[in-house]
Amino acid sequence: MATLIRGRRIASESAPSPEQGEVLRLEPTDDPASVADRLGRVARVEVNFPKFGDGRGFSIARLLRERYGYRGELRAVGQVGRDHLFYLESCGFDAFLLRDGEDAEEALAAFNDFSESYQASVKRPLPLFRRRG
Repeated sequence: MATLIRGRRIASESAPSPEQGEVLRLEPTDDPASVADRLGRVARVEVNFPKFGDGRGFSIARLLRERYGYRGELRAVGQVGRDHLFYLESCGFDAFLLRDGEDAEEALAAFNDFSESYQASVKRPLPLFRRRG
């Protein structure tokens, strides 16, 4: 059974109420610009990772957060595993539906695999050389 991680905690799955809005699901081939006008009315956006090595969802997340200003729940779904979590969070994801068989406690430990990142990200807009005075 797949496990949901939200806010660096194991969470229970809950369907959004109609008042909260719809769930929007984007595939790697989808252009976030095509849904930009709907983002204010959705309960969450799910970005599918159909293959372990398909990284287009990382770019979709950055575009949603930085270019289109999406502030709601951004959930990674599909082939999401421990090895990706730190980087997914850096790109703007705040919820992760782990693939079946993934150990949730091990996955949570992934957020602490790295203490620092060199690159600018959604989470830290300044690269490391700018953060270090």
